[in-house]
Amino acid sequence: MPDQIVITEKTSQAKDVRAAVGSRYGDVLPAEGHLFDLLEPEDVVPVWKCWSPILLRPEGLYDTRPATGGNKAAKLKAIREALRSAKRVWLATDCDREGQLIGQEILEHYKYRGEVMRVLFTAQDPQTIRDAFGRAKPNAEYARLYAAAVARRQADQIYNLSLTRTATVILGRGTRRVIGVGRVKTPTLAIVCKRELEIRDFVPLTYFEVVVTAKVAEGQFQMRHAPQDRIVRHEIAEDAVKAAEGFEGTLAVRVEDKRQGPPKLHDLPSLQKLCGSRFGWSASKTLEVAQELYDGQGKKIITYPRAEVRYLPQSLISDVPRIVAGLQAGQSFSAIPVPVPPVIRRGASGTFYDKGLEGASHHAVIPNVNTIDQLRDVWPRLSADEKKLFDIIARAYLAALMPDFRYRQTTATLDVRGFEFRAAGRQPIDLGWRAAFPEWQPADEKGDDAQLLPPLRNGETAMLQDPKIEAKETRPPPRYNEGTLIEAMQNAWRFVDDEVLRDRLKEAKGIGTPATRAEIIGGLKKQGFLIAQGKHIVPTEAGLSLFGILKQADPALVDPGVTAQLECLLDDVVVGKQEMVGAIDAVCDVAERIIGKLKEGAAAGGPPLLGASVGNGAAAYPPTPAMKRFADSLARQSGIKPPPGYKTSISICGAFLKQHAPKKTDGEATGKLEPKSVSPAQLLYAKKIALGKGVVIPDEAKGNSAAMAAWIDSNKGTRRRKSGRKTAFRPPGSIAPQSTAPRKIARKRKAAAAADASMPAQPNPAAGTPLRIPYGNKEIAMKLGARYGSGGWYAPPGVDLAAFGERGWL
Repeated sequence: MPDQIVITEKTSQAKDVRAAVGSRYGDVLPAEGHLFDLLEPEDVVPVWKCWSPILLRPEGLYDTRPATGGNKAAKLKAIREALRSAKRVWLATDCDREGQLIGQEILEHYKYRGEVMRVLFTAQDPQTIRDAFGRAKPNAEYARLYAAAVARRQADQIYNLSLTRTATVILGRGTRRVIGVGRVKTPTLAIVCKRELEIRDFVPLTYFEVVVTAKVAEGQFQMRHAPQDRIVRHEIAEDAVKAAEGFEGTLAVRVEDKRQGPPKLHDLPSLQKLCGSRFGWSASKTLEVAQELYDGQGKKIITYPRAEVRYLPQSLISDVPRIVAGLQAGQSFSAIPVPVPPVIRRGASGTFYDKGLEGASHHAVIPNVNTIDQLRDVWPRLSADEKKLFDIIARAYLAALMPDFRYRQTTATLDVRGFEFRAAGRQPIDLGWRAAFPEWQPADEKGDDAQLLPPLRNGETAMLQDPKIEAKETRPPPRYNEGTLIEAMQNAWRFVDDEVLRDRLKEAKGIGTPATRAEIIGGLKKQGFLIAQGKHIVPTEAGLSLFGILKQADPALVDPGVTAQLECLLDDVVVGKQEMVGAIDAVCDVAERIIGKLKEGAAAGGPPLLGASVGNGAAAYPPTPAMKRFADSLARQSGIKPPPGYKTSISICGAFLKQHAPKKTDGEATGKLEPKSVSPAQLLYAKKIALGKGVVIPDEAKGNSAAMAAWIDSNKGTRRRKSGRKTAFRPPGSIAPQSTAPRKIARKRKAAAAADASMPAQPNPAAGTPLRIPYGNKEIAMKLGARYGSGGWYAPPGVDLAAFGERGWL
């Protein structure tokens, strides 16, 4: 038996390690993520099996037990057997806090007492891995990293399970649904809900600005009267127009030479934000593409992607010439004028800053120095998405090594009988780092500020002509997409009112971690609390209801600032400012206070019960695209403002359509989208889902085929929990009934559906132009304006038919 082994985080990592070092350090054995779970509360204290509003804090810590699923059992067995004879273990898991926990928890569970060495690498090419083994350190030097991971995991188990059970028992009386509360998940939902409520409550304000053309000796340009206190009365704007008509006056001109440094390098959140806005990618897709660039077979051209800082250590300055040369050898980056020698910026405002890496496990994401020479060979193997992401990372690195952007800022002001008119222009002197982004234009260079001013002299005369009033309207704050939501999670200090606390939290890393934020957002979607609308993330009515009730019960439950403070305490464990047990105690204190407040509220009558608010009613599901388009059409034609939530709740949208759709003389709606009744096959399928999940089909879903389809889509993806699985999140008496329907029912349903689908659709010319939409083109057809009625696909009157004709669908 070997006297030493290497433990990696996953099979692909083990393969890379074997390719780099062979068996020089012993057998290379992969884990499969976490090979251990924490015990459930009832496994520690049997009476905790019955859910009650108490803090589930055991004596000491929750112990671990082998995890199930995948090949975890086989991999754990191989590692356990090897540990019996191993005198030395090399931990070669990921370089972050989670990687430390995945490797070390195995050794702690089996009480391994041999020598342990920690191997840290931020890229997975052979040379980087060999170098990492050569500079491996005793694992004891990473005790704080492990303690921080343990503290976070234990605190989350206690906080999440305690408050989930408390909220379910107290707020969910009379319902059969678990009210999940998470230390990070619930404040994340709150961030989205608060923004949605701000948008719904927003009242636009009309204001006015005055624009005029100014003529000088060398040309003309536009000036604008737009005071900081907006002009909301039209007569004041008219006074400014009268004052400017034919006015001549002396310009005050200020010319300044300014410079601007390059943007910081990327960490995972900044990549997710940029890719979300530029490409429409979800946060999880950005991480998936980055991971493939990091450890994909035959790729490995970037460093560790789950970065949480945007600096590099000064030790990497020596790699700069090699990375620049490797990038510029390819056609994509050869035209970027990086100076020789490159510009090296140190310190907090620069790129290389050791102090900025304190408490962080890894540096910013950059091209991998050890594979950059192979970029020309690797490039053809990359997918289009991988090329897009690598382009972003590479250009950010090159820009950081280029001179400042230098420009001349010209500002001209003119006092027009007490009204100040202003113009500004920017003239580049040296593009510097902006040459790496030739197509990029910052927001402050658009609009009036983008105009090219003629040569201006201070004190010269300008003559004004053609003044005009521009009416504008204030806009609500924008909805989040996944990228901007992750940025909001990272900058949770913005949700804190206390100025002193805000300043302290600015240095923190927000709520959640780079590796978990995308997963948290995805979990809220699966639970039906958030949905995607195009690029945006919006709450469902169920999410808004849950947010409102939790906020009423105790605002701390949904306060991102409270979670950010707890994150600070947990992060302090890494740098030695906080002990592991002290951090867990602090989280438990907050949880215990919230539990006490919820119990007090229940004793005093408490907030309204959740009931249908977050039950299985149709309010939790979005309307179909056809319903939303019909509602928008009705609103435009009738001049009616649709009710709040009509785009996210099928019941709200349906009620609006029922109330405002035009009626025939016999009382039936005459709208071109007359609802289709629920088919027998559809109803049979829905009943099977309801029976299997132990839920009731809402009346709104039974009203028409579209509503029933939305209900089925929202329920069919959730599988019932199998018997024998852990029950930590199952309240007493809420065990879902087992489905006893025989398999013949499913076959009958399929036969009925097939028969229904085989019936030829009879187009109704009165409803519009019949269309022939091939299977698989539903989304495209809907975007072009097609609709599906009882007679099949058709284009409503007024829809442009050219696009359908080009595709041969008429």
